Order: sequence, then C-alpha cells, then structure tokens
Amino acid sequence: MIVLSVLASIGVICCLLFYLAVYALPLFAGVTTGVWAYGTGAGWFGGIAVGSVAGLATLLAGHLLLTFDRPLWLRLMIAAAFVAPAAIARYHATHGIVKHTMPSETWQVAFSLIGAVVVGITAFARLVTLAPPGQTGQDVARA
Repeated sequence: MIVLSVLASIGVICCLLFYLAVYALPLFAGVTTGVWAYGTGAGWFGGIAVGSVAGLATLLAGHLLLTFDRPLWLRLMIAAAFVAPAAIARYHATHGIVKHTMPSETWQVAFSLIGAVVVGITAFARLVTLAPPGQTGQDVARA
C-alpha cells in the first residue's frame, strides 16, 4: 500500500511538472524580482507584492505578444523564451530524481536530457494552443 501511494505521488508530481512548465519563466521573473525587492529593503510583504506583480506582468506580456504578433519568427522567439526555462528546470528535476536511482553518470545525463526535451515539447505545444491562429486570406485583394 505504501509503494502504491509513493508511485501515485510521483505521478502527481510529474503531472504538475508537465502542466506548470509553461509558467517557469513568469515564476523565475517573479521570484528574482521579489528577492531583489526584499534585498533592497522592501520587507517581506513588499518583496511578495513586487514579485507577484512582476510574475503576472511577465505572463500577461507573453500572452499578449503571442496573441497579437503576426510574424512567425517573432512568435517562435517568444515561445522559446517560455520553453527554455521549463526545459532547464525539468533537466534539473529529472537529474535530481535519477541520480538516486542509477549509478552511471552518463545515463543520468541521458535521462535528464530526455526529460528536458519532452517537457520542452510539451510546453511548446501548450503555448501554441494558447495563441489563437492567424486569419488566412487577410492580404488577398477582393475582386
């Protein structure tokens, strides 16, 4: 019964890592800004407030840019800015798990890279579904 509950909790944590991968960049921006504000004397409440505003502003800016920017290369750059922190975070999360389960450092890195690529693809797919598709035929002259 304990083994089943441990496996279920690991499954829930992995699902959360996949679901929350898109929010790695806003979290990073919010935590960094909050720690900076706390370090400059804003106190714990000011640090939390400034960090929350910065994280929400980053998330809102990303969504607005993905929604209203038309060039595909610009959308890919914005998506890469959101996917890269998610892939890096997943690499370290996977590496933290596999270093306790396998002795070979080569296999640890291999599984960590596979985890990073899978989460990067998942985060990219989630970002693509957040942005509405562009309208076709906008530039076609009417006869």
